[in-house]
Amino acid sequence: MTTTTLTLSEHTDTSAISDSAIALLDERGTVVAWTRAAERLVGYSACDAVGRSAAPVLPSLGEAPTMSAFVEKCRDDNGWSGTTDVRDRHGRTVDVGLRFSTVRGQDGTTRWLASVGDVGAMSGKAGNKAMRGALLTRAPIGIVVRDRQLRCTWANDVMEDHDGIPLHLRLGQRFTDVLPGTKAEALEGVMRQVLRSGTTKVHEYRTWLPTNLGPEHPFAASFHCLQGADGQPLGVCVISVDVTESRRVRERLAVLGEAGARLGSTLDVMQTSQELADLAVPLLADYVAVDLEQAVPFGEGPPVRIGPGERQPVFRRAGLASIHRGVPESVWVGGEPVPVPPDSPFSEVLCTGRTHLEPILDTAPGLWIDKIPALARKVHEHGVHSLMIVPIRARRTVLGMVVFVRTQDPVPFQEADRLLAEELVNRAAVSLDNARQYAREHTAALALQRNLLPSRLRGGTAVEAASRYLPADVDHGVGGDWFDVIPLSGARVGLVVGDVVGHGLHAAAAMGRLRTAVQTLADMDLPPDELMAHLDDTVQRLADEDDDETPAAVGATCLYAVYDPATRRCTMARAGHPPPAVIDPRGRVSFPELPTGTPLGIGLGVPFESVELELPEGSLLALYTDGLIETRGHDIDEGMHRLGTSLAQPGRSLEDLCDLATEPYPDQAPCDDVTLLLVRTRSLDPAQVASWTLPSDDTAARRARHLATFQLDEWGLEGLEESTKLIVSELVTNAVRHSTGPIGLRLIHHHVLTCEVFDTDVCSPHLRRARTVDENGRGLFLVAQMSRRWGSRSVTGGKVVWAEAELASAS
Repeated sequence: MTTTTLTLSEHTDTSAISDSAIALLDERGTVVAWTRAAERLVGYSACDAVGRSAAPVLPSLGEAPTMSAFVEKCRDDNGWSGTTDVRDRHGRTVDVGLRFSTVRGQDGTTRWLASVGDVGAMSGKAGNKAMRGALLTRAPIGIVVRDRQLRCTWANDVMEDHDGIPLHLRLGQRFTDVLPGTKAEALEGVMRQVLRSGTTKVHEYRTWLPTNLGPEHPFAASFHCLQGADGQPLGVCVISVDVTESRRVRERLAVLGEAGARLGSTLDVMQTSQELADLAVPLLADYVAVDLEQAVPFGEGPPVRIGPGERQPVFRRAGLASIHRGVPESVWVGGEPVPVPPDSPFSEVLCTGRTHLEPILDTAPGLWIDKIPALARKVHEHGVHSLMIVPIRARRTVLGMVVFVRTQDPVPFQEADRLLAEELVNRAAVSLDNARQYAREHTAALALQRNLLPSRLRGGTAVEAASRYLPADVDHGVGGDWFDVIPLSGARVGLVVGDVVGHGLHAAAAMGRLRTAVQTLADMDLPPDELMAHLDDTVQRLADEDDDETPAAVGATCLYAVYDPATRRCTMARAGHPPPAVIDPRGRVSFPELPTGTPLGIGLGVPFESVELELPEGSLLALYTDGLIETRGHDIDEGMHRLGTSLAQPGRSLEDLCDLATEPYPDQAPCDDVTLLLVRTRSLDPAQVASWTLPSDDTAARRARHLATFQLDEWGLEGLEESTKLIVSELVTNAVRHSTGPIGLRLIHHHVLTCEVFDTDVCSPHLRRARTVDENGRGLFLVAQMSRRWGSRSVTGGKVVWAEAELASAS
């Protein structure tokens, strides 16, 4: 027997039901009953609304283009709830919380009860508006519709949980017929009063129920007068809300509203996942696990779409929390892959994109749990009795799932728990999606920079090299600094360091363009000052091509140097960049006074100048960006002194020196990216270089072939004699033909064999394919065929044409 006690309460928060505008719709979406609250909300009276479609008030709801399609969607989903706009008779829109609930009548017929509340009026604090709105539109409510004689004509399934009366015993009966007594008569008295006045009344009553809600449960009930097309009362609609659960939900909302502000405090998806788990324990569950699709932390891979037939993702554990120390309930620790058993609630959530709520977990043998024996043991060992699985959704994709479990808390998960869990997860999903988008850009920027910066420094026989790149912004991680070591002809090497303003993809892309341009210009064997001039033109041209959203590298700085191990001479020029540090083999430090030059792309028209230095073998050359010597608390002079002191240790390896030079100041983070390129110079043994001066006459080619053959025999490179004689003969012949002064011949034996011919002509040779009728023009074509690579470069007094041959060909 169910006992009901009627008590009036002024303290019950019933705004969720007392202010609701109610309309009863048939299966086609036609209004069959109306209320005065609905008239106050949208301006349509019962005479205007009843008998007509609800579409003018509720247009294009969900994804359905028509009202009938929307009703069909509600039927498939067993209702609908959410926040949306309704349109009043003047065309204005009102932000509301809307719920469509199924009510059932005799013979299996159904109707739809639309309850609408003004979210803006009921939300309270603005920060909790979304969560309160969701609660008002989705919290479980009991519904009974009675006619003028107070006989039940329609009711929903939730009502049985509220008063213990099954639907089949309720339909067609008055309240006093199924629950006789003075308390039931008192409630019917309230209903009659509502029918007479046409108003809404709210009361609180208590019941002792034979359900899982427990004894002496309080409910708040609102009584709404339903009107017909003539504006006269048709009956009364009773909507009841579990007061205890509503109060509990409000308390949790207050906690979640405050604590939820911590979610997404960083762009780290793993930290956000752990914050989500920590917030939910013990507020909602005894144990929570957050599993993310494995590509989410890195922003890589295609998104996981919701629906049947979509690819089965791989999840990894990202967050864990428990009321027990050490989280003993978990089979998998953080970072481990988590399987998704087929035909399980997890696969169901992936297929539907909806929460799985299992108040009483079915652990009977042979179910999906047994497919993972370790999981089954944990479930039985810790007494897991209630389960919720909430998908983490964003942009119609699945980022992961959150598992809520109760073990020690004996109360099963209820619908209100599901609502709160979904609100919490949805809030976290926004932060996780932002972090995923950032991770995608961050990963792309790092990948771009990794591909743009040299993976291996090739100093050849000229230098030994080491480098460091330390981004100042750990979050963005990528900037516009670059460095390079470029092998050049004649055993020489090009050294470059540059700095593009900014961070992120644009800076990395601009850096890549400049690095490519420098490599191309260096491959043309341009001297440093000419290379800087061409690079400056390139930046200005890129600036003219780029739009405002993708700025070019205007204002970038650069230093380029060429070191020749045969002469131990280093030629360098700079464009607004800090000067290099030179440390001789005895540890003495100097910063050569180079002409500063203007930053690239400024367009002042000031020519760049080169300076040539002779470096003892074993000298240390440091090229760097200003982030290494300039900090917020220290000036540049102090930074340069600190750099020189760090490098003035001749016995240390380059790697050790890089670590020492880039060590940050105590308790001070760098304010700019730090880039350092260290090279220790080498020199060629005189025995590795042979040079001669030849007369500019017909004997020059024959003498060059004889000298080359003799020298290759000395070096043990007899296998290269034939090809080298052909190369030397063609190059010297061209020099005799096109120049007037003496001709120089030089052979260099290093990691390749280099043949160089100097003449006084300043015109660079060009390869062309001779026609069958041509008597000349085949020399350089033969040189290109016989050599590894060839080219020419300008030098003081003329030019040098060179060709290289692989030493492996000598064997």
